[in-house]
Order: sequence, then structure tokens, then C-alpha cells
Amino acid sequence: MPRPLQRVRLENGLKLNLNSLVRRGFIKPGAITGPVGIAWTDDTGQEIASGYITADMSGERWLRIRLGRLDQRIYLVARPRHFGGCQWFFMCPHLHSLATVLWMPPGAHSFACRQRWGRKVAYASQFMDPIARGHRGAAKIKSRLCSVGGFDPDEWELPPKPKWMRWRTYNQQMVEKFDRHEAMVEEGLAGALMRLGLPLG
Repeated sequence: MPRPLQRVRLENGLKLNLNSLVRRGFIKPGAITGPVGIAWTDDTGQEIASGYITADMSGERWLRIRLGRLDQRIYLVARPRHFGGCQWFFMCPHLHSLATVLWMPPGAHSFACRQRWGRKVAYASQFMDPIARGHRGAAKIKSRLCSVGGFDPDEWELPPKPKWMRWRTYNQQMVEKFDRHEAMVEEGLAGALMRLGLPLG
């Protein structure tokens, strides 16, 4: 049984993903950017919120988000990587911990790391039964492979390895996870048939 909907779905709020912001040019190491408009959409593509982001990576290293009444400054911190270079993180404005993703759930008034919201929030998958979680997980893997590999989703249950992807990555992060999600669906269906007293297969 899925959990009762007592907590807020985290995905129904707003999300700041640092890696995505860098890829999209909102944040540029060594430069000042913005203000630049940013918008969030729901699953149907409808805009649910919009605001402005300014970032200063030349000095103090911070990001400022203005969204309605919200005017929040979030500091960024670099940590060295094992093989050279550095990895950037948000410093959570509330817990002062490092995170690459910050959330503002429905009803909240600022962005913070997932841990800040505790048991007030849950991911969408936590409200699903095993069958729905299995379908959702398999669909996400299929969608990712189709989008990066240029495959037609109607032609493949599990798309083949994209040319640029390593075999180890494909086998461990795509095939094995896809198989686990499919097994979750099959086990869930078998359990449902048994509860209904129907024959398997």
C-alpha cells in the first residue's frame, strides 16, 4: 500500500540544481552573471513560478534568487576532487551543510537542503506502491537512454547503449537497475494476483 498523503511532495515545490544551473549558464566560474530570468514548470509544461537569478563567482561566490517576495542569497563552496579540479556546492542557508540541490517545498518561504525539511516532505515515489515505483523507475531509465541516444521510445523496451556511454555504466546503471525495476513490477503483480486468489501466469 502506498503511504497516505500526509506529507508534502517535494517535487511539487521548486528545485535549484547547481549542476543544471552551471550547464545552463546561470552560474559561470570566475564571472558575475545576471540577473537572468528562470522559470519552473509542472509535469505538463505549465509554468508554476518564475524569478531572477544573479550569481557572483568572482569574489565572495554566491547566488541570489528573487522570486515574488523571496530575496535569498545562497553561498557556494568549492571542494577539491580526488583527480584534480573542484566540485561546487550550495551551502544550505539553514543547516550550513553542503548540497548540490536545494528545495522550496509547497508552503515554504525559502530554499534549503532536503534534510532541512525533515519528515514534512517526501519524494513522489514514497507515495507509490511497488508496482508504480517499478514502472516509474524503468520509464525514467528508458527515457534517459532514448533522449541521450536518440532512440525512438516506441521501438525499445530497453534501448541499447548510446555510442558515448561506457559499457560498465550501461550495464550497472541502466540494465541492472532496469531489471530490478521490472522485477519489482512482476513481484507486485504476483502479490496482487495472490491476494485476489487468481492464478499466476
